[in-house]
Amino acid sequence: MPRFKVVNITPKALSGESEQDSEPFLAVNPEKPTEMVATAFTSDPMGGRFAPVYVSTDGGSSWSLNTIVPGGGVIQGHAFGTGDITVAFADRGGTLYAGILNGVAAFLQDRTILQILRTSSITSTAPMKVLVNRDPVDQPWVIADTVAGNGGDHDRVFIGNNDFAHDPPSPRSATVDVSGDARTAPGSAGFAPVGIEHRTPAQQDGPPVRLALHPDGTVYAAFESWTTDKAVSRQVSNVTFDVVVTRDDKAAAGASPFQDLVDSTDGSPGQRVATGRFVVFGGSMGQERMGGDLTIAVDPTDANNVWIAWCDRVGGPKGTDNTLHVQRSTDRGQNWRRTRDDLTDVKNPALAVNSEGLIGLAYQKFADNQWTTILETTADSWKSEPETTVLHQAPADVPQAVSLPYLGDYIRLLAVGADFYGVFSGNNTPDNANFPVGVTYQRNADFTTHQLVDVDGTPGVPVSIDPFFFHRAA
Repeated sequence: MPRFKVVNITPKALSGESEQDSEPFLAVNPEKPTEMVATAFTSDPMGGRFAPVYVSTDGGSSWSLNTIVPGGGVIQGHAFGTGDITVAFADRGGTLYAGILNGVAAFLQDRTILQILRTSSITSTAPMKVLVNRDPVDQPWVIADTVAGNGGDHDRVFIGNNDFAHDPPSPRSATVDVSGDARTAPGSAGFAPVGIEHRTPAQQDGPPVRLALHPDGTVYAAFESWTTDKAVSRQVSNVTFDVVVTRDDKAAAGASPFQDLVDSTDGSPGQRVATGRFVVFGGSMGQERMGGDLTIAVDPTDANNVWIAWCDRVGGPKGTDNTLHVQRSTDRGQNWRRTRDDLTDVKNPALAVNSEGLIGLAYQKFADNQWTTILETTADSWKSEPETTVLHQAPADVPQAVSLPYLGDYIRLLAVGADFYGVFSGNNTPDNANFPVGVTYQRNADFTTHQLVDVDGTPGVPVSIDPFFFHRAA
């Protein structure tokens, strides 16, 4: 039987904090899985110029803050962490890579500045090295591995992002920044942006560009090509989109990156998995905004097998649902078929496949005014009932949202060997009924009175949004 661990990763020293620490991400060192880094919209509690990451060196049982990320600070009384931040370890050598939106720059300059960062040690207090600065960019998504060659190891790093930095301006915003030697290459560490949209979307592609990397160098990139974009208000748009998957068979090292998968109907690079899907981008469900839910994963034992999941509104403009779809391809992304029944009122799907071919799907479901975070695992791609585990459940109207995103525009699931690791954000009320497989809190908490407790022992710290780590051990 698998063993589960769920940990509230807010450190004990921050027991009094009540921020909205949403939009989490996780990296696990494949060479030493006891080493991990998690991220969220967390600011430096001391108000310094650098934002923190959460670091664990004992397999996720305990976590501490390491303030090494540019973009922190206090401006006009408001403490900043980063904007979006994702992280990944190389397979060997322990180097950690990050893609961030610099939070202070976004506030001061009203633009989103992408920074690609690197550190050789997650316990070093030295700031991460800035390799790339570029704007305007949205939602960086980092993956990495290591290959041997020319007498040494080389870190291949891929960062999906929504890039508007085109001259002349172009709506083709789906982009992957690529480096084949990010650990040792000089200057910008070899990073260069590659546009992966070869059609003409309406105004832009969707924010998420999600990646899956096979050890043989096959890289899949999924994005949403917006075909119409009609504003309903300043923050909300009616969007129709196509779900597109591109592929590169040589780790994006050839002359025409991400053009190895050609659509069978129009001959353009990028196979359209689904067309004409609808979403109210920026619409609301359970205090959270909708739109941009997308994930892709490849079988580490067979690059032909790949899974994708996304959310859309099946009911169209008059509907109220946010429906999760899961499809599978067994021929390197050319043909796709539904492999799981659809789920309604779901967001933040995250897929991963372990070394034994077990597929993991994590997601957050809204029902009965409650957010529930669920992990499914299946050995036969949902031909039989999956193992379903509720990791967390709590009221969706507590705490009151202070900004968007409330829980986050994504959560993270990844596999290292046979184990699954992940992170999500949610209501931090210390109530065992909210954690069916159990939970450990680092921050002070009274599970009898269901109250958070300050560092000095004073009860009544307000309920807020915290990041939670989870581990499914085989």
